[in-house]
Amino acid sequence: MGQKILIVEDEKELADILGAYLSVEGFEPVVANDGVEGLKAFNEKQPSLILLDIMLPKIDGIKVCKEIREKSEIPIIMISAKSGEMDKVIALGIGADDYVTKPFSPLELVARVKAQLRRYKKSSDVINSDKNEIKIGELVLKKSSYSAVVKGEQLSLTTKEFDMLFFFAKNPNQVFSKEQIYEGVWGYNGICDDNSITVYVNRIREKLNKYELDYIKTVWGAGYKFSI
Repeated sequence: MGQKILIVEDEKELADILGAYLSVEGFEPVVANDGVEGLKAFNEKQPSLILLDIMLPKIDGIKVCKEIREKSEIPIIMISAKSGEMDKVIALGIGADDYVTKPFSPLELVARVKAQLRRYKKSSDVINSDKNEIKIGELVLKKSSYSAVVKGEQLSLTTKEFDMLFFFAKNPNQVFSKEQIYEGVWGYNGICDDNSITVYVNRIREKLNKYELDYIKTVWGAGYKFSI
């Protein structure tokens, strides 16, 4: 079998459908029906990616995500029946890599699974090039260790926040549309999630602003650029 995908979902029918689609694509689905089972399966099965529902019995998906993030940086795609902006902000803020709202297309979700696995493989490989480390003023980014240092202090970034900041920093003064950012950071093209990009840009800006750094500029009608 292929890579293991952990599906933590209390709706059995949906979990079975997702498992069937993933199996057709060569993955090995592992299903857990509540948060406790999900954490147990994560520890025992060592999956390559997790599809994690937010509303779960026993332990909700937010708490499960937080606990997993203390141990691992494997991709986590959150699934929610709610379309509220706050749920997405919370999910992305605690370290989820992507967020989908029910109802969704199983084919689209499988595409997102593949994209996250490609991104994770790339980020896990040690990059032996000059672009592995970027120094801009008092900001130092090291791709191989996902380290961001500002003025000698470690900058606390989630994996996805680092990916986005590194994407901008290695292409200074270049304007990127949201579609280009989505492809460059999330790893696949198509209709981009404007809200996700906005959330990440705002969170990175907030963290950099603490050090009076204002690198990421909005280019109205075009997108964003890393200005130096």
